[in-house]
Amino acid sequence: MQILIESPRGPEASADIAQWRAVAERRLRFVMRRLRGELLQAQVRLEDVNGPRGGIDQRCQIHLTTDGLGTVVVHATRRHATQALDAALKRAAHALVRLWQKQRRPARQPLRALTTAASL
Repeated sequence: MQILIESPRGPEASADIAQWRAVAERRLRFVMRRLRGELLQAQVRLEDVNGPRGGIDQRCQIHLTTDGLGTVVVHATRRHATQALDAALKRAAHALVRLWQKQRRPARQPLRALTTAASL
């Protein structure tokens, strides 16, 4: 799985961006460990919506590209970057598991097809 992490740049970005990137990669690998065979690429993007004004403005967007399940894009906005990351990872994992279960679930056959097969 290839992981791309994008975060704010410039003078307004905090000094601990490198630490946040390491945390984001570690959390992503941990949350997606069950479905790592399905994932081809994960892109995590952090942005400060309001800039230096403060408030609930840290948005984390996760874009997952899978082998056979399609593409999943989720985002979450919270006060702190790690909270936004956790919320987005929770949504992404839930969406991937639903897609995976949907793919594995056999399609229902019409009731008539079952009754005619049983009468033969």
